[in-house]
Amino acid sequence: MLRRTFLQTLAAAPALAASNDSPPNIVLIYADDLGFGDLHVYGSNLSTPNLDKLAAEGTRFTNWNSANPVCSPSRASLLTGRYPTRVGVPAVFFPQDKVGLNLDEQTLADLLKTKGYKTQCVGKWHLGATPQYLPTKRGFDHYFGIPYSNDMTPRVLLRDTTVVEQEADLTSLTRKYTEEATKFIRDAKGSPFFLYFPHTFPHIPLGASERFRGKSPRGIYGDVLAELDWSVGEVMKTLQETGAARNTLVIFSSDNGPWYQGSSGRLRGRKGETWEGGVREPFIVSMPGRIPKGKVSAALGSMLDVTPTIAALCGAMPPNKPVDGLNVWKLWTGEVTQIEREPLLYFDNVHLQCARWGKWKLHVSRYNRKVYSPAPATGLRNLLLPNPELYDLDTDPDESYDIADLHPDVVRNILAKIETQMKTFPDAIAGDWAVTKTKKVSPTPAGSLPRSID
Repeated sequence: MLRRTFLQTLAAAPALAASNDSPPNIVLIYADDLGFGDLHVYGSNLSTPNLDKLAAEGTRFTNWNSANPVCSPSRASLLTGRYPTRVGVPAVFFPQDKVGLNLDEQTLADLLKTKGYKTQCVGKWHLGATPQYLPTKRGFDHYFGIPYSNDMTPRVLLRDTTVVEQEADLTSLTRKYTEEATKFIRDAKGSPFFLYFPHTFPHIPLGASERFRGKSPRGIYGDVLAELDWSVGEVMKTLQETGAARNTLVIFSSDNGPWYQGSSGRLRGRKGETWEGGVREPFIVSMPGRIPKGKVSAALGSMLDVTPTIAALCGAMPPNKPVDGLNVWKLWTGEVTQIEREPLLYFDNVHLQCARWGKWKLHVSRYNRKVYSPAPATGLRNLLLPNPELYDLDTDPDESYDIADLHPDVVRNILAKIETQMKTFPDAIAGDWAVTKTKKVSPTPAGSLPRSID
């Protein structure tokens, strides 16, 4: 987004913040590897009564997208409003990595601290594991959680920067997270607060407490989702008991599509893929008197929008860098049904793979074979598709039928917009796209894997 447009987008911030007597509290609950079709309210046969209730008390979006199909990049975009390829997080971080989210980037917590917010992160961080990259250096007063994915070692549980468990017990993790989150809400009296609650599950390996283990007809995955749903209920109950609920914005979503288990809701693709099943997520927003109850919206939105929208709502100063997301408060409140925007770009690592513009999805490049975490894979290459593939997501949400030949004008328009946007990215990212366009590939059927001929 251009800086001028960005400043215009945030211009309404004081008016939004002033509409309440006090700044709103923010609770952002973020699951890990939860599929679009995993919640009952999104069509699953699993029971998720507390999330059903949250949706009934707020608005449920059916066309909301993560900025990336894997963990670290999606979280970087959520907390900055910027593409992960702008902020130094093109791929997943590992415990041995000495880097993280660029230190000159501001997080949502940084912005809210300037307005006097108490802030806490409870759960999976995954934006850098060395001290300068941990939540306590990125705007959060306190942190409690595993600093990366639970399949990585050492699986330490941290309180701030201190290890409290050398090997985190996965069976008690959701309960411990929930106790920490509800305690923070109770202790935050007298100040507005921001609770960022990124759950570890349902990322594998899965674990559930004795209360939930073996209770679901869908096995351990169902058990984990039942406990996750319980956790949401405990947070909502605590907001009610403390009187904070009437002035709290609650958001529930997830970072990317399902991995080995879980449902993408009949969308094509899963975690690690830029098909809709890898990036489209459940997205529920609720705030008494501000967000319509029981509404379902098909408006296009992105996790990139969360930080600029909340910053505007709370009257925070704009970030020190232009954001790619939009202030979509009017979408959340139902004042508008759509917001015009530039195409949403989807990268895998540093490689541009597709773009979403309104109902259209244009795929422009693809790996030469399917694999998750592509960087270490020998012989893996991202290749330009001989012919871009165009899908109408209104009528073909599972991206089954390439109709590029029927809409050449749409293809040309999106390609032109991609070229304009790519000029604004760091040299390494724009340069990779330039190189990708020079690679020679064999003609391939739509939807197949491209083959190099150079």
